[in-house]
Amino acid sequence: MLRAKVGNKCRRIRALLNATVSRRFGPDAGWLQNHVARCPRCRRRLVSRGKVNLAMSFVKTQPHGLDLLMRANTQAIRVFKHSLRSEPQAQKLRKKLPEPNPLAVFGKYGHTAANTAACLAILLLMKIGVLSSMDQFRSEGRKTIRQYYTNQVGADLADDVFM
Repeated sequence: MLRAKVGNKCRRIRALLNATVSRRFGPDAGWLQNHVARCPRCRRRLVSRGKVNLAMSFVKTQPHGLDLLMRANTQAIRVFKHSLRSEPQAQKLRKKLPEPNPLAVFGKYGHTAANTAACLAILLLMKIGVLSSMDQFRSEGRKTIRQYYTNQVGADLADDVFM
């Protein structure tokens, strides 16, 4: 019980600490907003960052070709110093294509595989059930026929027939 109280107290303290740090150093902090309002360089950087974030959100929502990574890398390489642009790693980046995630590639077949496995399990259970029912039906039928012969012709002759 004591540990639960200590854990709750720690959680509350962490939440208060996070809220305080967020108010003091977060994007809504007054000192930060005042600085951005007065500093053209920081204002341009924040605007550029906002454009990048907006562009990235559009990229995530729009379907794109497999060459998107290659085109993005080519654009990024143009920003490098001239000496870095001709490096072998830069050449590799220009030609880099995304490698598809195997889970994503084969994930669309997951439902089909699960349905097939379920059908096979049902068929197997039916076969086992039918065979055991057939064996039971055969043994019960054999007992009934033997009883019939025993009643009709006698136990000795029925034993000879069913041996």
